[in-house]
Amino acid sequence: MTTKSGQPPVLAGEDGGGNIEKVRDILFGSQMRDTDRRFSRLEERLAQDTAEMKEEVRKRLSALEQFVKQEAESLAERIKTEHDDRTDATKELSREARESAKAFEKKTGVLDDQISRTQRELRQQILELHQRLTDDLRQNRATIAALLTEMAMRLNNELILPGVDNGRRG
Repeated sequence: MTTKSGQPPVLAGEDGGGNIEKVRDILFGSQMRDTDRRFSRLEERLAQDTAEMKEEVRKRLSALEQFVKQEAESLAERIKTEHDDRTDATKELSREARESAKAFEKKTGVLDDQISRTQRELRQQILELHQRLTDDLRQNRATIAALLTEMAMRLNNELILPGVDNGRRG
């Protein structure tokens, strides 16, 4: 029997530990080399798959990061727009409230003026009515006094009426 190198195989015990290695190499060498090749290919494939997975994860994380960034920007823009809209609405409501207050004050002033004018007119009318009633009462008193005076004079036969009482005295 010869080895690959063409030399006769060395039995165990002749050369010691090195011989056992040679025997193992003879018996299992091809299987070991085949297994080593398989492990090497498996390692390469595993390294390649790992690299591909890393790249895929990196791409997905990058895409996810981009998506989250876009969504955050979109939300920030929507929040800003909403804030601006609400600020504008608040300003508009404040402006309308100021205008309403001014209009209310103006109407209140106009009403105050109208009430004052109406009160003056009513006072004037009451004064004029009082004056007329006073004048009417004076006139009525004068008329009643004249009637009572005439009546008293007639009762005392002191009143002489032309053409009526000419023949009565006597």
